[in-house]
Amino acid sequence: MLVVSLLVFAAATAAGFIGSLTGLGGGVVITPVLALLFHVDLRYAMGASLVSVIATSSGAAAAYVREGFSNVRIGLFLEMATTTGAIFGAFVAYYTPTSALSVIMGVVLLFSAYMSTRRPVEHLATTDDALAHRLRLNGEYPDTFGGWRQYGVDRVKSGFAMMFGAGLTSGLLGIGSGALKVIAMDQIMRMPFKVSTATSNFMIGVTAAARARVYWRRGWVVPDVTMPVVLGVLLGSLLGARRLARASDRILRLLFAVVVGALAIEMIYGGVTGKL
Repeated sequence: MLVVSLLVFAAATAAGFIGSLTGLGGGVVITPVLALLFHVDLRYAMGASLVSVIATSSGAAAAYVREGFSNVRIGLFLEMATTTGAIFGAFVAYYTPTSALSVIMGVVLLFSAYMSTRRPVEHLATTDDALAHRLRLNGEYPDTFGGWRQYGVDRVKSGFAMMFGAGLTSGLLGIGSGALKVIAMDQIMRMPFKVSTATSNFMIGVTAAARARVYWRRGWVVPDVTMPVVLGVLLGSLLGARRLARASDRILRLLFAVVVGALAIEMIYGGVTGKL
């Protein structure tokens, strides 16, 4: 049991590091790792992932807010949509077969990987979006040269609608749905990729807390699995937060696409063949 716990801790640390850099939150990585490599029941894996998502948000997100990468106003505004979707998705998950959840998760991940490889949108310094101005969502973030770079937020209503879908996926699959959140902010709302990943890390903890009680009451949070996952993801997320400022957007996008694409294929295969 000790050896298995150490291996899970090591895998969770790597998942937290990658999740912190890409805005995935670690949950989307550790869930298939537990299910595919350690043969943990998918629902128990989702429960451990859920708690680890809260730990990630407490670790990496705090550092991102302090350094100025996270847009807290946008995060709180969009959480109204994601939290509603997460609660609804958590109840739907109870009546959905495990194999179907695995395939759905794989399709969602494939879509996210594809979207991240598209040509980066032009990030606007100003915007004509009336709602963005009314809510004061435009902001700035530190660049690699020690200064501050201005950015605008566009298509707020479309981004808000996609966030409901992200929350629904989060509750259904037991992940932070950071992939969809990053895509919504980066591709739809035209926010810089680093700001999108940092704000996603800030948001996923709130979304996870909204459905944590549902998973706990159904017995899907097992301490023996959850403890090493939480400790590992928290350590990895803190290490990733220190690397974000020096990482290039191109490398982050490539890392995002490769990791998410590989996990998507594994999850679809496991669901179709009945291994999950």
